[in-house]
Amino acid sequence: MKIFAVDTCCMAATAAVMDDCRLVAETVVNHRKTHSQKMMPQIEAILSQAEVDISDIDYFAAAVGPGSFTGVRIGVATVKSMAQAVGKECVAVSTLEALANASRVFPGILCPILDARRDQVYNALFSGGESFLRLCPDRALALSDLLDELEKRPEPVLFMGDGTLVYREEIATRLRRRAQFAQRMLNMNLASSVCEVAFEKVQQGEVLPYGELVPAYVRLSQAERDWKKKMENGVEK
Repeated sequence: MKIFAVDTCCMAATAAVMDDCRLVAETVVNHRKTHSQKMMPQIEAILSQAEVDISDIDYFAAAVGPGSFTGVRIGVATVKSMAQAVGKECVAVSTLEALANASRVFPGILCPILDARRDQVYNALFSGGESFLRLCPDRALALSDLLDELEKRPEPVLFMGDGTLVYREEIATRLRRRAQFAQRMLNMNLASSVCEVAFEKVQQGEVLPYGELVPAYVRLSQAERDWKKKMENGVEK
């Protein structure tokens, strides 16, 4: 079973091909260009180097968010278009779950955090070690609220994601020795991890038609928040 995956939700644009449990090829570009410029050349290169035709892919997976709103849309649109072209099904993967999956052997709480700006982080909690289980849904919350929650738990906590680059000092101050941080490479979104999560989801029947693959932003965009506020003010008047 061949799975093709894309993740453009964060700074890196990354694509991968996996054949059952074997990673065939992966490409990562972490440079200051728009994902719309980087993604298609990467895809062409990786399929060529892996000697795989698009029609050979059984399932197409995308990291659907949370993350950069523009980045999420680019990744989802790219995967939907490819799946539609060959009439194949898709798999939706949480950006946060893919980040946590890369460190799933850690015996404690896996805590991916992405900088959501406006003094918030995107976050979900997972248990690592012998089992990899989701402990809460993807969410956007203040870092202080997340740390309040984690202070009530006894387990060690492993942080990963670009939010650690912004909030590492604050996290270490609050949780002290219970806070550990993933290696730098594991703070970056990787399509190979999206492939691994997608493989498990296929085994569980969690697939969907390409037309039903949609972004999971977690919170409203700034434009949507402004529109909602405008509408609420209009109703009040």
